[in-house]
Amino acid sequence: MEETLRIFIYIHAFFGGLGLIAGLGSITVKKGNLLHKRLGKLFSVGMIISSLISIPISWLPNHKNLFLFLIGIFTIYLVVSGNRMITFKSRKKKHANAIDKITSGTMLILSSFMIVLGVYGLFNGHYVHILFILFGGFGLFLTVMDFIFYKNLSNPTNNWLINHVRKMIGALIASITAFIVAGLGIGNLIAWILPSVIGTIYIIYWRRKLTANTE
Repeated sequence: MEETLRIFIYIHAFFGGLGLIAGLGSITVKKGNLLHKRLGKLFSVGMIISSLISIPISWLPNHKNLFLFLIGIFTIYLVVSGNRMITFKSRKKKHANAIDKITSGTMLILSSFMIVLGVYGLFNGHYVHILFILFGGFGLFLTVMDFIFYKNLSNPTNNWLINHVRKMIGALIASITAFIVAGLGIGNLIAWILPSVIGTIYIIYWRRKLTANTE
């Protein structure tokens, strides 16, 4: 059993590393060109496979970790939703479909659950539970923004692109965090939070740049 589990962990690490390399490559090349699109697809495949493998592993004996389970789902949401945003590039799509709403709605519920768990943990003296609040708060913000976006599809803006960049950078943040914590074995709060801080600054930079291009 342990030998089989070890193989799956290696596969998980391989695809996670593949996604990380492709993700870093995608932010260094010109946005929208063929190489960027191919690296983006490779990043998406790597992150989804890696996250799907991590979900059952996080429930196995000696490997149980509720936080990693939720982060795995969060990462899948970011990648799936980030790619779904591209479908709104076409002005023919006037409404969010069931897949869009289910993806956002599921993460909305899980994000709320993470926040509740975080608050409960803090009240019981488990200060590491602040991570549940931080990641849950980020997820809640993104999903609320999703539904605001869905209600304003008639506005001719590039909000679909802003949301796409926001989600994909968020997934890259998760990949970098996983590499630092699991790959390098650094599990303190700084290792968990610093990539999110840097990534948030990068997201804000691109949001302002994209917003300025529409003015």
